[in-house]
Amino acid sequence: MANARSDDIARQTPAPAVEEPPRKSDLTRQRILDAAARVFSERGYSGTRLTDIAARAGLQAGSLYYHFDSREKLIDEIMHLGTRRTHAAAVERLAALPPDASPLRRLETLIENHLLLGLEQSDYSSASIKLIWQVPADIRERQLVGQRAYGALWREELEKARAVGAIRPDLNLSTVRMMIAGALNWATDWYKPTGDSPTRLARDLVEMVLHGLARAPAREAGPDGGVADPPPATSRPRR
Repeated sequence: MANARSDDIARQTPAPAVEEPPRKSDLTRQRILDAAARVFSERGYSGTRLTDIAARAGLQAGSLYYHFDSREKLIDEIMHLGTRRTHAAAVERLAALPPDASPLRRLETLIENHLLLGLEQSDYSSASIKLIWQVPADIRERQLVGQRAYGALWREELEKARAVGAIRPDLNLSTVRMMIAGALNWATDWYKPTGDSPTRLARDLVEMVLHGLARAPAREAGPDGGVADPPPATSRPRR
């Protein structure tokens, strides 16, 4: 009887799903995207031809045209993937922080994630950063939708930091966010692998942006011979 029940249960239990192996066409498409992300990142939009990408992927031009019949469709897909991956990586790294991580540590994580992806870990992220002002206007407008969603994540973290007093209350956070983004994105233009590592650059940028470039002012001797505190900084009105 027990064996009969076991047989009934086995017949009623669905077999585990077997993951389908990737199709050859899917593998070829991914190969094209990977090659294109690298070439676009290196040569820019106007300096890249589909034949360059086919050569980098080790394919005949006809194979590439089967998947992407224009340079515009290819760069549109690459930039979309680049922004989406940068955003997803940022969310994942924030979620991996301890629950009691400080607001400044969360901002450090955003800075590190953006810079490392753009310089070292992802040709897609690098291309999406470098090419946003090189591509045709209709492509740029589509890409800016994803970039604005990513920017909203930064805005939320900056607002949280200000709400708990971790950053100055008199600054325009929109300006702060855009200036940080500008510094991070510009690094993809001037960075050379022969210099400091992206990790070191990220650490230096974190120090400058979140902790200041100037050294703390030295304390002066007070009238009684003791050490007087420096005068408080004058607050500027928030714009």
